Parts: sequence; structure tokens; C-alpha cells
Amino acid sequence: MTPPQRDIKAMVCSQFRSALPDKVGVALSGGGDSMALLHLLHDCFSSEVELHAATVDHGLRPEAAAEAKAAGAAAEQLGISHEVLRWEVGPREGNLQNQAREARYDLLTSWARSKDIQVLAVGHTADDQAETVLMRMARASGVTGLSGMAERRVHNGVTLLRPLLDVTRSELRGYLQRRGISWAEDPSNEDARFERVRVRRALEGLADLGLTPEVLSKVARNMTKAREALDWYVFLAARDQVHLQAGAVVLCQRKFRTLPSEISHRLLVRAFQWVSGAAYPPRRVPMEKAVLAARNGGSITLAGCRLLTTAKQIWVCREYKAVCSEAALPGKLWDGRWNFFGGDAKGCEVRALGRHGLLECPDWRDTAVPGPVLEGTPALWHGSELIAAPPAGLANGWSAETAYGEEEFFASLLSH
Repeated sequence: MTPPQRDIKAMVCSQFRSALPDKVGVALSGGGDSMALLHLLHDCFSSEVELHAATVDHGLRPEAAAEAKAAGAAAEQLGISHEVLRWEVGPREGNLQNQAREARYDLLTSWARSKDIQVLAVGHTADDQAETVLMRMARASGVTGLSGMAERRVHNGVTLLRPLLDVTRSELRGYLQRRGISWAEDPSNEDARFERVRVRRALEGLADLGLTPEVLSKVARNMTKAREALDWYVFLAARDQVHLQAGAVVLCQRKFRTLPSEISHRLLVRAFQWVSGAAYPPRRVPMEKAVLAARNGGSITLAGCRLLTTAKQIWVCREYKAVCSEAALPGKLWDGRWNFFGGDAKGCEVRALGRHGLLECPDWRDTAVPGPVLEGTPALWHGSELIAAPPAGLANGWSAETAYGEEEFFASLLSH
């Protein structure tokens, strides 16, 4: 028996909850999923919300430019402005799909911010969610990994919204066919060199066992509920034992040792992400080594950070090697998180303090901050001459503060 058609439009509208933004951006590839999303959003909100669309041309296929042009024509036919964003840098050696995905999100969110668009809708479906869950199962992921893609997350200050995560690809194709809307097919979706394509084909064989995209998407929703509960207990643990100092996340080692292993793991993951600014957490195996080091009083470097322990505390700080080549003018953000300001900055720049600079700070021990932590903090240099290093007790009229404080850190544990 053919299942009844669901009201996809109502499902999409419900994803925006009660508060509609003034503008919504649409990531439009020209494929069936994004083309359906474009038309659904137009049907839902064309009279209430200013819609804008953008297509990323990675320049990896000769047909991509024509497909981007066709996508733009479809948008403009609906009265929706459209731009093509080109990946000028191009790929490096390594995982091509990961690089292309990161470039796509960076280009799209930069475009959105330039248009003052706070919400960017992307066309991931229940099938994409199911594929993600299967790939993460193959990597023995935990609760967070198996919760799949979030319905909404923030990237570069823009909220990415996935209104179609409960809708299957076949439902969207049916919606387009009933309305006589055409779409482009990306040949890379059939290229078995890519893991996602192989997983997609495997899913076809799993349907007979009941492992359909709908079921696997429900697994992701269930895991999301479990993750949210764990995040709440991570928040409570952090409130009880964490403070920020000299840009580092500092934990009470005695209390950390008493935490359940999953909570201690998650708390330390968030500390590493907070200090490094990374969008994604470190891999589970090296993180397990980091948790062990924290519990046993060891030291480890990971993801551009360093973990070290003192008699009573665990410090997660920036690794000097990760910031040794970072430079910024005073008044500009350094390492994406430090503000440095003060007196006459002519001819000066902000760079990491390092071991050499630390030795020029006679009072650094009075700060009660370990030397390796201070080495990764900002200092003002005039060539090779150290002018100021406020975190290390050498202020000379200058100040250095992190852009975000403890309350933002605690809030991030619940909104991550």
C-alpha cells in the first residue's frame, strides 16, 4: 500500500517556529533537494520573508557553471535574488569532499553575513541524515555522532537551518514532479569513490531489514534527546568546577576525577573546542588519551591546544606552536579570540609571547599561571623587542582580554 502524501509545506513552515526572520538565505545547488527547498520556502513565506538564494560553484566540473546559471534562473523566476559564489582557492591534497563542504559553508555564510541574513536554509533530507548515521556507526561514534546532523547550528555567526531532515528524497522528487519542476543531477552522486555514495547504495539493501531512512533518522532524533540530557549535566559539572584564566579553561582535578566517564569526556571536548575555536571536536581516541592525562596528572597536545596538570588543576590552553605565526595589529582580534589594546602601537604587532618572551617577564610567576599557558597568550612586539605581555604580568599600560568570557563558555555547553 502506498503511504499517504504528507503535507511537506506544513512540515517546513513548522521548522521556523514562532519568530520569522526578516530574511532567509537558501543554499541552492540546483539539485532536487535544494530546488524543492527553494519552492517550499517561496510557498511558505514569499509574502512575509525576504528570500535570497546563492549557489556555490566549486569549479570542479565543467558543467557546474551552467548548472549554477540554471539554478539562478529558477530563483529569479520566483522573484528571488540569486548569486553565484565561486571557490577561488580550490582544493588541496587530502579529502576532496570535506574541503568542498567546508568551502561551501564558508562561502555561503560569508555571503549571508554580507546581506545581513541571519538564517541560511540548506536542503539536507532524511536520506542524508540516514547516510550520516550509518557512516558514523562505521566509526563507532557515540551519542553525539549518532545524533547526526543538527536541525540548526551556528556557523560563522549565521544559523544554518535544515527544514527537510524529516522529509525523504523520494517525497521531494514527488513534490517536484507534481509541480512540473525540473532539477539537475550531480554525477558525483553516483561516484563510488566517495564514501557517502557507497553508504547510499548500502542503504538500499538495508531497507528489507527495516533500516529505512525514516528509521535511521528517528535514531538520530532519539540520540539528539540523549545528547541534550548529557549536555545539561556537562553544564552543571562545568558550573561546579570550571573557571577561565589567561585564555585557558581551568578545571578542578579532584572534582573532574569523580565525574562519570562520558561527562568528563564531553566536558574536556568542549574545553578543547572553546580554546581552539574549532567547529568540530577532536577524534574520540585521542580525546580518550587526553581524559586519561587529565585524570592521571599528565600532559598532552591536541587540536592546537595543550593540556597540562598542576597539583590541583587541569589547564586546557592554546599550544604555542599553533599560534607562533599568528600576528595582528593592536585593536584587531588575535587568534580569533583576544583583544589587545592600550597606548601608542606604531610599528608594533601582537604575536604570541613564547618561551623567549616569557623569560623577559620577571613577574610571570606572580600570576599563578603555568608558563606553558602564558607562552600561547598574546604579547605586543616591536620587531624582536617585547613591549608588553599583560597576561604574564608585564602590562606597561596595555591590556589583553578574551573576546568571550565565562558566561559565554557556560552558555556554549547548552547551545553547542
